[in-house]
Amino acid sequence: VQNMHELFTSVISFIFKDLFLLLGIAAVLLALNWKLALATFIVLPFVISATIIFSYKARDVFRVLRIKIAEINTRFAETIGGIKVIQLFRHEAHNYREFEALNHENYQAGMRQIRVLGIFLPAIEMLGVIAIAIVIYYGGSGTLAGSLSLGSLVAFISYMKMFFRPIRDLAEKYNILQNAMASAERIFIILDSKDHLPLPPVATQRDKAGLARIEEFRFQHVSFSYIPGEEILKDISFTVKAGETVGVVGPTGSGKTSTINLMTRFYDPTSGRILINGSDIREFSPSDFRSKMALVMQDPFLFSESIRDNIFRGNGQVSEKEMERILRISNCKSMTDRLPDGPDTLLSEGGASISSGEKQLISIARAFARNPQLIMFDEATSYIDSQTEIKIQQALDNLMKDRTSVVVAHRLSTVRHADRIIVLNHGRIIETGTHEDLMDRRGFYYRLNQLQN
Repeated sequence: VQNMHELFTSVISFIFKDLFLLLGIAAVLLALNWKLALATFIVLPFVISATIIFSYKARDVFRVLRIKIAEINTRFAETIGGIKVIQLFRHEAHNYREFEALNHENYQAGMRQIRVLGIFLPAIEMLGVIAIAIVIYYGGSGTLAGSLSLGSLVAFISYMKMFFRPIRDLAEKYNILQNAMASAERIFIILDSKDHLPLPPVATQRDKAGLARIEEFRFQHVSFSYIPGEEILKDISFTVKAGETVGVVGPTGSGKTSTINLMTRFYDPTSGRILINGSDIREFSPSDFRSKMALVMQDPFLFSESIRDNIFRGNGQVSEKEMERILRISNCKSMTDRLPDGPDTLLSEGGASISSGEKQLISIARAFARNPQLIMFDEATSYIDSQTEIKIQQALDNLMKDRTSVVVAHRLSTVRHADRIIVLNHGRIIETGTHEDLMDRRGFYYRLNQLQN
């Protein structure tokens, strides 16, 4: 972006100035002696040819440079972010060698760019010298023959020197232009990306009134894959009624989190349909149905703002009484009471200054603040110790009360009291029922329960 900024703020104005100067000098040369002017313009096709060859060579080099700089930035960011892992596994020397090799590749690409420029600019200079030599040869002959005055010849030589000065400037600016064009290609790759979910046309969007209350959420023969040909979910069908608590369990990689991603429409199914109140989810604006939902994730993200801002983000002004109520029912009150600034305590990036359990409690409070109809929990107690899990479980129970809930869990104790439990394995629903029903069947769920206990 900085290269594009340089192109538009400095290069373009200079290019226009140099072009006008070139046209003006060319007109004067033709007026002085059009035959001599045309003779000197013979070098212009060579100037254009050299410029075209340079543009191909330079663009390739600048593409490599942009890629290498991006790779250096990526390596640098990963090194800073993963410094503890690097130190723990004593990878400092190995990491340094990898960075050194990458940096050397960037240096070599920079040297190739200098070599290309080092050939192009002297070539332009040489063509300028040849043009002046033509003027001296033909103009001198004309002066000796009396067809051209000495003053005209001197003026012609002076103008020819002036003529190649803007060409030289344009050649230097062309180097910046090629750099900017290589940068623009990478910018347009991002801007032209079509990797987003299609929104329904406004004319065909379902009325918001149809979402006043989520009465039913249904998966109808849904299959899904992140990579074509590698299905994560295969022909999934189930229904969640208003007020129900549905648990989703299964081994790692069975498609539990993918189910949540589809419910929130972070992705669209490869085949099948997802229905809200009987209508396809793709017929609604995502903002309409997401406003009725809340998601408590396995590893919640917190912004580097105060606890209050993290909980009530986007909710405008909230009264102190309402804030106290939400902090209390989400079990955050004891945490904020011991902090120096209470709810106005600033968190570090990603909430690194507090524990995983406290981050989870704040994410539950954030869900409370939205007052959602549908709650989704994605492994909400996976990283938590037993003592904190009790607090979180109490907060989750408060949150699920009188609401529709979908609970993804590794710990089966989390979904023991769910109205219905869906068991996934290899992307398929293999069992469904209450905890007692599934235990009586002595199937896959029973074996999972035995292993955990």
